[in-house]
Order: sequence, then structure tokens, then C-alpha cells
Amino acid sequence: MLRLLARISALLYAATSVAMADNPPPAPAGWKLIWHDEFNGNQLDTTKWSRCKRGGADWKNTMVEDPRLLRVRRGALLLMGVVNKDTSKDPAPFHTAGVDSKGKFDFQYGKIQIRARFKSSQGAWPALWMLGRDGGWPGNGEIDLMEHLNFDDFVHQTVHSEYTVKIDKTNTPPKSATAKINRDGWNTYGAEWDRDKIVFTVNGKPTHTYPRVAEKGAKQWPFDQPFYLILSMQIGGNWVGKGDPKDYPSGMEVDWVRVYQKD
Repeated sequence: MLRLLARISALLYAATSVAMADNPPPAPAGWKLIWHDEFNGNQLDTTKWSRCKRGGADWKNTMVEDPRLLRVRRGALLLMGVVNKDTSKDPAPFHTAGVDSKGKFDFQYGKIQIRARFKSSQGAWPALWMLGRDGGWPGNGEIDLMEHLNFDDFVHQTVHSEYTVKIDKTNTPPKSATAKINRDGWNTYGAEWDRDKIVFTVNGKPTHTYPRVAEKGAKQWPFDQPFYLILSMQIGGNWVGKGDPKDYPSGMEVDWVRVYQKD
């Protein structure tokens, strides 16, 4: 495992270093910063984040809480994915790491921005997203700021709800869009969210808007409650396909997370 850690650190930290300012820059005009993590320490801030636990859903069925798969160093959070070398004890072919802010931070309406990069690999599925605090999926709503698959040079930005999953057969209004990225470098993913719409962004530019459509009812717009954050590294699944062991270790770095509300 130590060799794996050294290898992935070299892969991910070899490129341009991350910013390590003690404080975030001034908030954009008209906004105030209400919560952030710059990841400038040497360990995860457990007042803000918890480790994601193993579950049956594709996004977390390889999660483990092994401390070696999560690092905070050089001003970034590193979430790793590695081959599981001993499937006699755990049948999962890979092990991955993730964090969430459930029970520690959530917010309703505002601007969120997350700067991140990842190593593209077959079967890799890094994601930055949010879930509604109250109720079960999909009725509580899901806002996917970024999902990246395999070696794509674009990301998916999507909403899910009971309406999109169980009711809507025509994708009206469109629930998802793709956006081009600098695949091997840093990008900033985010959204501006209010009572009537969610405007997704990449590197500060609007990429997709999902509106509230009142006549479609409450199931189309569960985005009127607090949402919490999830930063997840996954390998394999029905959507992304199988992971190729030769591509690992791999992982995602998160430089910072910042949440704003109207001033």
C-alpha cells in the first residue's frame, strides 16, 4: 500500500500545485461566504466532513474507511481509488474513498464552487454532488455538479428527483447536460441555485439550467430544502462500466469548496 500511495501522489501532485492561501479570496460581488474548506491542514476537518460508508448503490459499493485512501496535503484533499488485493476478505474489486457533510453542513439556495482535478482511468467515476437533507432518494432530490466517466473530455451535470426518475418520460425540462473541461487539469465546478432554477457552471461559465415548472408539481422541484455535499471517488458501475486494474491507483483532488449566499 505504501508504494501505491507514493505512486498516486506522484501522479496527482506532479502537475501545477494548488493554491494554499490561508483564507479564501473576497466573495463575488453580491454574495457572502457562508462555509468553506481550503484543505490547508494535514488532516480531514471532521467538524465539516465524515467518511462515506459502504452501501449497495453503485456510487458507494467500493467505499472503505481505510485512512490510507484519504489524504489532506499540499492544500488539497486527495480521494484515492486502488485495486483490492485481497478479495477473500472483501469481494469488492476496488477500494475507494469519499466524504460528505451530512449532519454537519447543509444549505438552501446559494452559489457553490468546487475546484478539483482527477486522473482519468477506465472505470473511474469521480463526482461532486449534493443530496436533499430530508426524505429518501429520489424524492429528496439530487444535484450533480460534476460526474466524470473514464477518459471523457467532458463532465455530466444533472438533477434527479421523483419526477425525473419515475414520472417524466420526455426529459422535459432537460435534466442533464454535458460540459467540456480541461480534462487533465484543474476545473471549477458549481451552481447557482434559487427558488426557481439551478444554473450549473464550469470555470465560472453557465453550462445548463434546470428550471422549476410550477404546473408539474412538487415532485418536479424538491430543491426547496437544505442540501448537503458529497465528494466521491468510485470505480466501476452500471453507468461507467468496469474498472481496468492496470489503470490504478487513481484518484481525485479537491483544492477547495466554497458556498455563498446572497449578500
